[in-house]
Amino acid sequence: MLWLFSDMLDRAFDDWFVPLLGFFLLPWTTLAYAVMWAAGTNGVEGFEWFLVILAFVVDLGSYAGGRRQRD
Repeated sequence: MLWLFSDMLDRAFDDWFVPLLGFFLLPWTTLAYAVMWAAGTNGVEGFEWFLVILAFVVDLGSYAGGRRQRD
């Protein structure tokens, strides 16, 4: 929805390939980076990086949880 109805991803990323790849591989990380980019001073600094890393951990946890469920 964010990609369709706002330009937040366009402002956070230079091209279209990285957000498209992020949408499929690390969706929460991509979303957190774009939101933190727009919320700050058009950059990710300080505590904002903590939130992006937290989103990355959530993405990794979803992959690990899915793998555990299959086994």
